[in-house]
Amino acid sequence: MNTLNIILYVILLLFLCYLTYSLATDYQQNSTRNRCSFVIWVIDTIDLFIHETGHLVFRLFGRFMGFLGGSLFQVIIPLATVIVFARSSLYSLPVTLYWTGQSVVNVSVYIGDAPFQRLQLISRAAIHDWRWLLNSAGMMEYAEDISSVVNILGLLTCVAGIGIGIYLAVRRRPVLPQPQE
Repeated sequence: MNTLNIILYVILLLFLCYLTYSLATDYQQNSTRNRCSFVIWVIDTIDLFIHETGHLVFRLFGRFMGFLGGSLFQVIIPLATVIVFARSSLYSLPVTLYWTGQSVVNVSVYIGDAPFQRLQLISRAAIHDWRWLLNSAGMMEYAEDISSVVNILGLLTCVAGIGIGIYLAVRRRPVLPQPQE
């Protein structure tokens, strides 16, 4: 990896740090999610399509799995990219792990919204997945706790990706010529 590539890689890592900070702060509040960064909005939109596809795929396994399948698929697809891309280049880990972590944080916000139903769903007739799931399991009173645990796992995944990226950048730093005495 040449010097320019390392500099660009470090800039990418710094950008991921900024996005992770944004996920940990502004993104958590329903009222400010509209003001999140453009990059997170784009990833959220991609996650939404994957989420809805998950409902279709997992509906084959019954009603409960149909509701759970959206969130499950939304995490499985980014996780699959971690595995697929890491096989060809470890340098993809920060981005793919970030996407996985962001997706998990997105699911945590959805779980936390179950008792309140403030998030705007695809249509007014749509059923809130996590409200249905938690009611079915008799666990609605634990929505906030479950959301917090899932949120921490998502943020830790983002941080792990950045940490791996820093390790890879330091490991591959260019060796500067030493002055001759």
